[in-house]
Amino acid sequence: MDKKEYQQTLPRKRISAGCLLFDEEDRLLVLQPTYKATWEIPGGVVEANEAPRTAVIRELREELGLDLRPQRLLVVDYSGETDTRTESLQFIFLGPTLSAGQIATITLPPAELAGFRFLPPQQALSLVNRKLGRRVRHALQARNRPDAVLYLEEQEPVS
Repeated sequence: MDKKEYQQTLPRKRISAGCLLFDEEDRLLVLQPTYKATWEIPGGVVEANEAPRTAVIRELREELGLDLRPQRLLVVDYSGETDTRTESLQFIFLGPTLSAGQIATITLPPAELAGFRFLPPQQALSLVNRKLGRRVRHALQARNRPDAVLYLEEQEPVS
């Protein structure tokens, strides 16, 4: 068995990547999916043979119609397997501040997203699910520390 054949026998993890985007008033962008009650930050599943940062760039283009580049990584969160989900890694990046002109050009895919809002971070977090909210709270802390990247397990920092 060669190296690649061996590696293909190893466990696989789901990976997702999201991005925190703010407007010029420092309000956080949240998106309203059409398929569930809670809101999300922009982002989604990292596809096979796709880097997390590349996935964020693709998702920002698909979800918002904007060609944006993340500025830096804020958080990596590991979630273990449970009765209802497989194990996963979630990445959260910081994106650029969006101008009023950029916001005016946001185009949502209607089958996937019903709307968007820019809200003060604490208000925005009240719309997302509990796990994403905890992850984003840590990402907001890392945003205020220019060299910080936080490693989390089950949405809690590990030192």
